[in-house]
Amino acid sequence: MSDEAGTPANATDPAAAGTETPAAQAEAAPAVAPAEPKGSENTLILELKDGKVAIELLPDLAPLHVARIKELVRAGFYDGTPFHRVIEGFMAQGGDPTGTGTGGARDRGYADLPAEFSPPSRARFVRGTCGMARTQNPDSANSQFFIMFAPASSLDGQYTIWGRVVAGMEAVDRIKRGGGGNGLVQQPDVLVSARIAADAAAG
Repeated sequence: MSDEAGTPANATDPAAAGTETPAAQAEAAPAVAPAEPKGSENTLILELKDGKVAIELLPDLAPLHVARIKELVRAGFYDGTPFHRVIEGFMAQGGDPTGTGTGGARDRGYADLPAEFSPPSRARFVRGTCGMARTQNPDSANSQFFIMFAPASSLDGQYTIWGRVVAGMEAVDRIKRGGGGNGLVQQPDVLVSARIAADAAAG
């Protein structure tokens, strides 16, 4: 996966690993095991060009990454950032204001996060799963994230899962795709705004 430090991909790279077949997608298990309902403090609302997307945050799986997402959202970090790497049938990646795949919140003084990988028995990369991009170093996630269009079991246990889309996946499906093997997008779509539902309700 193109990551925040521009490190060459490794064997667990989504682009290198490919995706599962349509049959596998149809049989995919839920992204995570059933959990207690989350309140609006753990609901992220993304405004995309084609509508709103609701993401259930999963602090039980990745407390540090969820806290980072909330912090950056409340700072307005993600507003207007591009989906710079988008691969048909695989995933859409954003969270880098530079749109190069090498930037992120690290440039603003945010330290990298230690891995919070989940075993496949707890969480899998299926359609709608939200994960964090990283370099070859497992402890290098920072602000870049990706949303899965389809299952990719090769990512299970290799990248941190921090959320899952619970509404508005059709807007994710309409994000502009990139070209070539790396999926880099020319004139990419942007994440118009990101808000925590509790904040939106309070406002």
